[in-house]
Amino acid sequence: MKVLRFALICLLVTACIPFKPTTKHDLFPGVAQLPLEEAPHPKNSLEWWYFTGHLKDVTTGQTFGVEYVFFHFNPDGKQDYQMVNFALSDPQTQQFRYDYQLGKVAAPLTAALPISLSQVKADQTWTLTGQEGRYQLLARMASTGPNKAGQAINLSTTPAKPVLLHGGTGYEQYGPVAQAGYYSYPRLAATGTIEVAGQPHQVTGELWYDRQWNCGGVNKKNVAWDWLSLQIDQTREELMLYTVHDTKTSQHIGGGSHFGPLGENLHLAETDFQLEPLTYWTSPTSNKKYPATWHLTVPGKGYDLTVTPLLPNQELNLRLFKVLKLNYWEGMCRVTGTCHGQSVTGNAYVEITNR
Repeated sequence: MKVLRFALICLLVTACIPFKPTTKHDLFPGVAQLPLEEAPHPKNSLEWWYFTGHLKDVTTGQTFGVEYVFFHFNPDGKQDYQMVNFALSDPQTQQFRYDYQLGKVAAPLTAALPISLSQVKADQTWTLTGQEGRYQLLARMASTGPNKAGQAINLSTTPAKPVLLHGGTGYEQYGPVAQAGYYSYPRLAATGTIEVAGQPHQVTGELWYDRQWNCGGVNKKNVAWDWLSLQIDQTREELMLYTVHDTKTSQHIGGGSHFGPLGENLHLAETDFQLEPLTYWTSPTSNKKYPATWHLTVPGKGYDLTVTPLLPNQELNLRLFKVLKLNYWEGMCRVTGTCHGQSVTGNAYVEITNR
């Protein structure tokens, strides 16, 4: 998943709201019911609609990365909150720009389709509309703040492959830590325009979309995680992999999914892959040390891969409710290596939190 990024919000909740978050309104039917799960889940402890991916200028060939996510959570079963993160990566200039907004929702979200989510910050409104792989993403960073003016997206998507139900049912069990609803569209064909540093670009590309809900079961500050999504060019296969670490006990949980070229869905156990950091990067802002380059092998599928960031600094530094600072790294990466001895390439997005 964008695995356990809900711990980020739970840290927020436990630090800033004087009660224990509740999950009593979360429902677990055991099998995801589509398209119903696309809609907001009323009073859900935590859920999100999450897009990441690589885009290319159709004229110049320049590449860019985008992260765009709507979070919805209701920590007490009464008040809805919403948070939006929006980030753009520019490997050409090695610039990473992001914006975010968190606040109460005036009226509780209801289970309506197609989804229609919006968030206002200063002079801008960010929106997400659509369902079942056909979405419209529209956002512009607030005009205040360093490096935020002149950054925008206006993208439309259509499914390039079917939906991927993680765990085979759309519910993923993370050992004794949590269970959450989780499915993805691992390849969404995207077209439209973006604006980077005030320069417009007509772009195409492929986004990865994660939909997850019932995620409020974890509120431990000692939980850290690494999450990777890979889109392999030559085989048209996708990989979602995660490792969850308990920084107090040194225990960890791993898992993921392999999605074949015809939509074959294979759950991956922790023993089915090996994920090893090769290099590290230390943030000059937070002083946190993050894994950078990764070595990944999936022996059962013949993969031996290296995942490399296209720019080192893709760290988001969030200040929430004026009292809490949260830092995490999420950015565009390039994949190189072999599959059954044949050279392959691909695109990836990696998230690293609580390191």
